[in-house]
Amino acid sequence: MWNSFRRTLALMHKEFLVILKDPRSRVLLFLPPVLQCLIFGYAATYDLNTVPYVLVDQDRSAASRAFAARLDGSGIFTRVASTETTEAAADSLLRGRAVLIVTIAADFEKRLVAGQVGRIQVLADGRNSNTAGVAQGYVASIAAAFGQGWRASQGLANQAVQVTTRAWYNPSLETRWNMIPSLIGAITMMMTMMLTAMSVAREREEGTFDQLLVAPFRPTEIMIGKAVPSMAVGLLQSSLIFLVALFWFRIPFAGSYAVFYLGLILFLAAAIGMGLFLSSIARNMQQAMILSFVLLMPFMLLSGLMAPTENMPAILRYFTKINPLQYAITITRRVYLEGATLGQLLPDMFALVVIAAVTMPIAAWFFRNRLA
Repeated sequence: MWNSFRRTLALMHKEFLVILKDPRSRVLLFLPPVLQCLIFGYAATYDLNTVPYVLVDQDRSAASRAFAARLDGSGIFTRVASTETTEAAADSLLRGRAVLIVTIAADFEKRLVAGQVGRIQVLADGRNSNTAGVAQGYVASIAAAFGQGWRASQGLANQAVQVTTRAWYNPSLETRWNMIPSLIGAITMMMTMMLTAMSVAREREEGTFDQLLVAPFRPTEIMIGKAVPSMAVGLLQSSLIFLVALFWFRIPFAGSYAVFYLGLILFLAAAIGMGLFLSSIARNMQQAMILSFVLLMPFMLLSGLMAPTENMPAILRYFTKINPLQYAITITRRVYLEGATLGQLLPDMFALVVIAAVTMPIAAWFFRNRLA
């Protein structure tokens, strides 16, 4: 037992030296995750700060001008043109100069004075459905507030129902609050899985794989010796992204650090099991990298990183059940934003244990057959 432990430690030490001995490798391991986190945090956002629109005011009344002023003064809507007809405004929408066409009906003020609902038509550029939907929601919110204020100023009865909305876990509804915690798992999996997949392939390419064949290493010792350094690097990378989220983007952490890192360790075990499997079947580093990308892209798309898995077709939702990244994103989001406890996350953690328990023996079987 002691000899086996010493051999495993020696192989782990050798793997750490291979990973960290080159200064450029150290930079490439730890700088890209931080840069990717910053880029995603600022660039990959669904928040709308500027909505260009074209105004078609067919009423030209005090009420219509007041409503247009409410739009322009919101800090979000920017009027790029004012036209007489919707047809004249369509060119701006077609060329992408505007996201919305806001048309105020000719009887807008008349209906408001009569206590009826003023009519406003909003035409949105549906080529970007998410942007169009959010922009339409902004217009509806401004229109509701304007209508209530107008009726109050005219001494008319206010609306019978007032709706007050509040968002839990992300009060300001910022995209980065949802995106950055998810990147802790996504970026870590990408880097760790590729690092693990290329470990044995690098041995074959550099000609040192034959030395493993004649060395007194067992397949299990080789697996552990190559998995632990990759897991340590993965934990360090995820910690760097976590620190960026906490101190740079100032996203408050609501959960338990112990539960958070337990979930990360289980996730890395599952990801490394897949990486070792790829490493055992790849003949060279090029094959290992290609195989990694072949798996990583479906994992990213089916993880819930960019779109909720609940909105996917039923057949694709079955594939998400074997995707460790999907469980990692659920765990990091819920612990980070909700403060979810271990008991609430047991189903997701159990799924990661099952994935690791399946991938690790398969990788060990391939190692035994390759080293036999």
